[in-house]
Amino acid sequence: MRLVTSAVLTSIALLAATPVLAKGVTDADLRGHIEILASDEFEGRKPGTEGEAKTVKYIAEQWAKAGLKPAAADGSWFDPVPLIQRGQGSSTYAFTAKKRKLRIVSDEIILIGKDKDYNKSALPLVFTGAGVTSDGSVAADVAGKAALVLFDADNVPDKLKSPRARREALIAAGAEAVIFVGDAQGNWATLRRLLLSRPIGLESLEKRAPLEGGISTEFAVALVTAAGRDWDKLRAHAKEKDYAGEALAIDADFKVATDVYRFNSSNVIGKIAGRKKGNGAVFYMGHWDHLGICAPEDAPDRICNGAVDNASGIAVMNEVAERLAKKRHDRDIYFVATTGEESGLLGAYAYAEKPVFPLDQIVISLNVDTIAIAPRGSKVAIIGRGTTKLDDAVEMVAKKAGRNIESSTDANAFIQRQDGWALTQKGVPALMVGGSFADLDLMQKFLGSDYHGPNDELTDKTELGGAAEDADLHIALGQHFADTKKYKSAKAGE
Repeated sequence: MRLVTSAVLTSIALLAATPVLAKGVTDADLRGHIEILASDEFEGRKPGTEGEAKTVKYIAEQWAKAGLKPAAADGSWFDPVPLIQRGQGSSTYAFTAKKRKLRIVSDEIILIGKDKDYNKSALPLVFTGAGVTSDGSVAADVAGKAALVLFDADNVPDKLKSPRARREALIAAGAEAVIFVGDAQGNWATLRRLLLSRPIGLESLEKRAPLEGGISTEFAVALVTAAGRDWDKLRAHAKEKDYAGEALAIDADFKVATDVYRFNSSNVIGKIAGRKKGNGAVFYMGHWDHLGICAPEDAPDRICNGAVDNASGIAVMNEVAERLAKKRHDRDIYFVATTGEESGLLGAYAYAEKPVFPLDQIVISLNVDTIAIAPRGSKVAIIGRGTTKLDDAVEMVAKKAGRNIESSTDANAFIQRQDGWALTQKGVPALMVGGSFADLDLMQKFLGSDYHGPNDELTDKTELGGAAEDADLHIALGQHFADTKKYKSAKAGE
């Protein structure tokens, strides 16, 4: 028998006393989750489909396996989010001018009501140009009337260039109906596709006119010409600074039946209970949804699988949850996988409206989205830089993890396009931290190619190295902010 020397025994004792370092998240760890979530079996994870049922079940199972406890309002994993879809039904319409019924040779009109049935007669039409003036106000008198709005916007503030923003401004001014005009090459096709796409909405927060829709340029020309007006002159007037709109002396009768579908989707909510109650909580958020079956029936691949956007983010959250759950922390740590982000941050807004944990007690909220973009060694950017008092602490943790910092605020261009924005508006210190948005040229390459299309699939070329590093960073951030000695603030905004 070989003798064991005292030196060997001492070495063994030292090894036993040394804590085992947590294994870092690997590319393979993330790939395993993405393979499932972005598989054709999950059909693109659209809310209200079988794909949703499989997705939320998978997330809850993974979090339970990691050691999280369900934390929805009813004690389950699933917090219901009431959603609504509207589709084109049947409609009849008629236009009159000077008590004379107008004959319209075009049928390129789409009308969709807020409710199942809409019936209104003698509704005055007002041409509003872009809908708002250069200062963002609605100059036209649209109260109780139907506003015709150009789909393109000139001479308006950047924040109001989107059709949605201008539509909401007209609704706030009292418009009974908002009807867009596809008045440029390709605009009618885009407008038509948007109106017929059956978009999903959060009914409790909707800003919608009783009637909405769109017409082509050809329909607009036929309409105003039949009433004795000149479309080209109207269009020229609309380009004038601070155009105030003008009544068309046309009345409309609309009878519209709309296909209205209400359903419950789910946010998935889990929790790692902290040891010290009353000291706030750390939040992780990321959306599980994508676009579902998105391509035409004759397309070779119809499923928008959403591997990068955002199966990658949920994969990171799963791995972060598993590692953080291995020990108790001072503060609670919540994980929220949201629905309806692709339709306008709906699940995040629903959570902000009815939170299961007080919003003013959230120490930090970290959103994880579209994270499989950057390679290993990428800088760390902060979406939300300068909007909280957390930048220094986040950078300190990142530097300790061996990461370099992107110090510009360029990534803030995406601040309103991610779930954290819903919490930011409630005063919660909400950030996105990682490498994907540090190189905006790389991000724009993705946004201009595979984004929101059938090609956002998991392949051998999918970049997971940077995502794995970001997962490790999020673990370190959770450990730091959940420790009351390392980070003393207990309330949002302190």
